[in-house]
Amino acid sequence: MALIDRIFGAKKTLSELSRQELRKEEILLERQRDRLFKKIQTIADDKQKIFNQGAKQKSPELRKALAQQFELKSQEQVMSARELTLRSKELLTVSRLRMIRENNESGRMTGRLNLTDKDVARISGWIEDDSVSQDGYQDRLDALLELGRDSDKEALSHGGLTQAGQELMNIWNDLDKGAVKPEEALDAANEAVQRKTRASEPPSE
Repeated sequence: MALIDRIFGAKKTLSELSRQELRKEEILLERQRDRLFKKIQTIADDKQKIFNQGAKQKSPELRKALAQQFELKSQEQVMSARELTLRSKELLTVSRLRMIRENNESGRMTGRLNLTDKDVARISGWIEDDSVSQDGYQDRLDALLELGRDSDKEALSHGGLTQAGQELMNIWNDLDKGAVKPEEALDAANEAVQRKTRASEPPSE
């Protein structure tokens, strides 16, 4: 069931959800997203095994059967990837609304929560539209919610990632390019997270 349907099924609008209710929805979406991560990885592993089997086989009949299996797994992978995109957009929506709710409650008054039916319809359309990428959706949503560049810069500019999370993204990109060795990449990732942990710890007396 889509995010908007779940919310309106509870007889509440987006604007009426409390911080606790938004967080509950956020946790639910995070679990669904994590399950999809695992599913997609499993499919990728299965495809690799099928491909390797086909490479070893010499029988055209067996290769044909394996090719059909590979195609089916590929279709399943595409469908799961689309669902992952939907859940990611929904998670981004709830996270943004929770952030606005928390900021408003603390007196910072960042963004707006008084969404109209037209706003909700636009959000729903963007979530379901495959042509709207996750980054594009983030930009449209932030504009609709009137989230300026100065509002929680770190989280917003990196799609909800902390500085340590963004460093990890950069490390993975370097790893893809071969600019860093795997063992060096892991050390750098651990250091980035440790720096974040040290920075959040209260100073010792």
